[in-house]
Amino acid sequence: MTTPVLKQAPVNENSRIMGIGAYRPDVIVTNDDVCQWIDSSDEWIRQRTGIVTRHRAPADVSVIDMAEGAAREALQHAGIEPSQLGGVIVSTVTHPYATPSAAAALTERLGATPAPAFDISAACAGYCYGVAQADALVRSGSAEYVLVVGAEKLSDVIDNHERTISFLLGDGAGAVVVGPSSTPGIGPSVWGSDGSKWDAIGMTHSLEDVKKLGETARHSDETDDLAILSATQDVWPTLRQDGQTVFRWAVWEMAKVAQQALDAAGIEATDLAAFIPHQANMRIIDEMVKKLKLPESVVIGRDIAQAGNTSAASIPLATHRLLQENPGLSGGLALQIGFGAGLVFGAQVVVLP
Repeated sequence: MTTPVLKQAPVNENSRIMGIGAYRPDVIVTNDDVCQWIDSSDEWIRQRTGIVTRHRAPADVSVIDMAEGAAREALQHAGIEPSQLGGVIVSTVTHPYATPSAAAALTERLGATPAPAFDISAACAGYCYGVAQADALVRSGSAEYVLVVGAEKLSDVIDNHERTISFLLGDGAGAVVVGPSSTPGIGPSVWGSDGSKWDAIGMTHSLEDVKKLGETARHSDETDDLAILSATQDVWPTLRQDGQTVFRWAVWEMAKVAQQALDAAGIEATDLAAFIPHQANMRIIDEMVKKLKLPESVVIGRDIAQAGNTSAASIPLATHRLLQENPGLSGGLALQIGFGAGLVFGAQVVVLP
């Protein structure tokens, strides 16, 4: 008996980023605004982080709303119809539902149904993870075009009085369309994790804590709604970090990962047109630039000054601003690297759209 031979999808040798889009909420929060809640100053925040302002979304704007805004611009820039998408990937840690995914709702809104859709939970490395997966999907022939979105509403998980991370964070979304190319447009991805530092960045409470509080309230004689609300706020999951641990890890280890991405792509730092790291802290960015010995000709993404740290959205937002301010960078090589809670990291060299 002859064993049947399976057919496989035709393979594309190369992929590239075809278009980019961004969504920045209208509400701008200054350092002075932040200092209403924490004992700090505009000068201290600027010196320690490089942040001047951050965007925050109003209550009626969701993660999916922001993802849609960025996605539509990316599709228009790429000249691709939503119906042509063979995959929709949304990287977020702030979609308020564990399931269904933000990606599935976004796919329907865009008119991309029945494209496969899924979310990535890789925090600040999520966008680079999404690009790595989109690259693999396109080159394997599993999809012709893939939409990758990083979207975060971090203001939903901020305790304004918390000093380790709350003043750093902003909201927003960035998106790219990845498709086939006649020449290489996305270098090999260098990605991984270090779970030994799992608790360096994370949530103050789990959903189990919220559930237990609800069960206690239902079985108690407590009838004071304000008391129950206050208790709920006490266990509502919000972000916090061990800043020194994260800073040291980012500066020392992520520069090595960035260099590995350059080596994997077969290029030198002098070949780069731009360096676009995760917008975590201006001091981290400056230290990485030094360690990589980047020449002055390389334009550095520093969107953090206006946008703050937007987690999975930070790299595409920074790329979008960079191309708006420096349109001549289009077609040049950019090294991008994301790193964050997990701890996780991802980097690749890409041709800018």
